Amino acid sequence: MHDFDLFVIGAGSGGVRAARMAGSFGARVAVAEVSRLGGTCVNLGCVPKKLMVYASAFSAAADDAGGFGWTVPPPTFDWTTLIANKDREIARLNGIYRELLEGAGVRIMGGRARLRDRHTVDVNGTVVTAERVLISTGGYPFKSEIPGNELSITSDQIFHLERQPERIVIAGGGYIAVEFAGILNGMGSDVTLVYRGPLFLRGFDDDVRSTLAEETRKRGIDLRFDTLIDRLERSGTVLRATTNHGDVIETDQVLSAMGRLPNTAGLGLEEIGVELGDRGAVVVDEHFESSVPGIYALGDCIGRVALTPVALAEGMALAEMLFNDNPTVVDYTNIPSAVFSQPPIGTVGLNEAEARDQGFDVVIYRSTFRPMIHTLSGRDERTMMKMVVDRASDRVLGIHMVGSDAGEIVQGMAIALKAGATKATFDATIGIHPTAAEEFVTMRTPVEL
Repeated sequence: MHDFDLFVIGAGSGGVRAARMAGSFGARVAVAEVSRLGGTCVNLGCVPKKLMVYASAFSAAADDAGGFGWTVPPPTFDWTTLIANKDREIARLNGIYRELLEGAGVRIMGGRARLRDRHTVDVNGTVVTAERVLISTGGYPFKSEIPGNELSITSDQIFHLERQPERIVIAGGGYIAVEFAGILNGMGSDVTLVYRGPLFLRGFDDDVRSTLAEETRKRGIDLRFDTLIDRLERSGTVLRATTNHGDVIETDQVLSAMGRLPNTAGLGLEEIGVELGDRGAVVVDEHFESSVPGIYALGDCIGRVALTPVALAEGMALAEMLFNDNPTVVDYTNIPSAVFSQPPIGTVGLNEAEARDQGFDVVIYRSTFRPMIHTLSGRDERTMMKMVVDRASDRVLGIHMVGSDAGEIVQGMAIALKAGATKATFDATIGIHPTAAEEFVTMRTPVEL
C-alpha cells in the first residue's frame, strides 16, 4: 500500500482541479506546492493582470466622459493603493483554493517536491509514496541572453514593483507584452514596445494584428517592430537599452516578456526516465501519461495550450479517467482565447492563413466601424470583426474581433463554432440592437479578395 493514490506536484489550476476532483471521487490525494496555491493564473497571471487592466481603463473613461456631459477633474493614480488591493484579493483567492482542497480531503504539503522513483516523492525531506504522480508545475518566464539581461524584470516581478515606472521598455510581442503595454500606458507610464518581428502577436489573424497595432499607436505607445535589444546598461538611476539599429532608449524599467518555458527542471524527471521534449515539456499521450507508467503531466508543463481553462479541462479529464471510471479525452479544437489589450482581442477557431493552409476555400467577412460609444466620446477608435467561412460547407471556421468586450462576445461565438454553426445559422439569428455583437449576425457581403 502506498501513502496516496495520487500525488500532485504543483497546485496551479490543473493540479488543483485534478487533486480536488480525485479527492471527491474517493482517492487519497496529496499536493505539494513550493509557492502559493493557485499557480500562475491566480498569483502572477490572469487574475492580477485583469485587475490591472480594469485599473488602467479608468484614465480613458475619464477622457471620454466629457462627450457625455460629465466634468471630470484630471484623474490621479496611486500605484501602491492598487498593488495593496490586488494583493488582498489574491490572498483571499489563495484561501479559497486551500478550502477547496481541504474540503475534498486533499493533504497540502508546502515545499519543493522531487521524485526519487516512479512512486516516491521527497518534499523538503519528507518522503511519501503514491500509486500515481501528476506533474503540474506550470511554466516560468525566460529572458534573452544579452549583456545586462539581469537588469530587466519579468512578468513575475512587475506585479510587485514598489513604484510605477515613469518610463518602461517592453521587450516581446506576445500577449503578455501587449497587455502590459496597454496597462502601463493607461496608468500614465511612457511605454515603448520592442519586438523582433514585423508585427506582434504571431499566430493571431493578420487583420487582428494590424488593427491592434494601429489602435495601440493611437494611444501613444511607441511600437518598434523588426527591433531587438542588444544590451542593457545602467547609468545612475537610468537604464539604457541599445537596439540592433544602434538606437539607445533611456528608461526606468525594462520588462522582458519573451515567453514562458515548461517548469520541469529539478523534479528528478529525467533521472527516472520521463521523456522531455521541446524546451523541457513533458511528453504525454492523449490521457496525459508520460513515458513512465503512472507518471502523468498536464497544463503548461506539457507545452500544448497554455491557457487556464485548458489546464482545468485536462485536470478534470485525468481525474475522471483515473478515479471515476470515465475515460475522457480533451478536445483541443475551437478553443476560444482573449488578449486583454486595449482595445481587447477575442478569437476562436482558425485564422484566415491557417484555414488556407489547411486547404479550405474560404469566404471572408470583415467589418470595421466606430463603436457607438465613441460617436459622443470623440475617441478615434475602431472595432474590427471578422468571420472565416468554408465556401463548400458554409461552416464558420473562425471568429476574430478587436474591440470593446471582445472576450465576452467571442465566448458566445465559441459555443456556435463548437456546435458546427454555418454562416446561414448566423444570418438567421436576430441581433440585439444596439450592440457591437450584432455585427456578427448582420455581415452579408464577403470581402473582395
